[in-house]
Amino acid sequence: MIPQRVMRFGSYRRAQSEYHMTMGIEQQFRMDDLVSVVTGSGQGIGRAIAWALADLGSDVVLNARRFADLEVAAAGIRDRGRRALIVEGDIRDFSEQLATRTMDEFGRIDVWVNNVGGSDDKTTLALLDTPDDVFRSQLELNLTSAFQGCKAAAKRMTSGGSIINISSGAGTRGSPFTGPYAAAKAGMNNLTQTLALELAPKIRVNAVAPGPVATEAFLEVLNVAKQLDEIAATIPLARLGTPDDIAAAVVYFASPASSWVTGQLLLVAGGRTQRTYNYRPQNTTTTAESVEMKAP
Repeated sequence: MIPQRVMRFGSYRRAQSEYHMTMGIEQQFRMDDLVSVVTGSGQGIGRAIAWALADLGSDVVLNARRFADLEVAAAGIRDRGRRALIVEGDIRDFSEQLATRTMDEFGRIDVWVNNVGGSDDKTTLALLDTPDDVFRSQLELNLTSAFQGCKAAAKRMTSGGSIINISSGAGTRGSPFTGPYAAAKAGMNNLTQTLALELAPKIRVNAVAPGPVATEAFLEVLNVAKQLDEIAATIPLARLGTPDDIAAAVVYFASPASSWVTGQLLLVAGGRTQRTYNYRPQNTTTTAESVEMKAP
């Protein structure tokens, strides 16, 4: 029973109370027939997010650069009884096309997850040793693409919606040898807070900051395959994260369960709030596909 003191503040409070009286906690996490867009969803954290959203009833639009990976992700969504749309392409300067394809197929966008991130350059360098073009590329991939995604989504969320940015603990503190990535993620955190204020009350904007999650991309960029036990030992909960750990946090922000939450950064890092393992500089450079690093 809702106390009378909660009900006396007018129709809005009454409507809110009636909503929660008729919807149990489990139902607040349901996303039946909503439409979610997840960038960088061909593998790793992005794919786990896409599958988690489908588990709760959402149709999902998938985006990445490798079509074969997207086919695997799409099959998992369809196995969960939901519709999947594949939109292949590099997300940089592509968010408008992605949003248009989504509207053409589904007629709505309810959730947009800016998951793409990482580095085209598979090295870790001190900031002063970082070439200007590498720094610019990191900002474009990790910050500008998210800004473009937020704009494309917000313009089409005419009935409201939720935008979730996948940030990193690296963006909350000094980050030796991953400085450009950390600077971009710090910008993403401010972008999240600013948009949350500008787009309220219709659209909510939040961010999730993963700790170390041993995806293929994480291992490739940071070259730490042999140090995983050492990294895990620095984490209070004594293990590395999994893609599902991050997906669970995204589900909360995407669903009605977080309807009174916006402008927040949720650190999902096993209790580690400070970097207690420093990644080592590397001296070799290779050009490769953009990868998700997501490492504080």
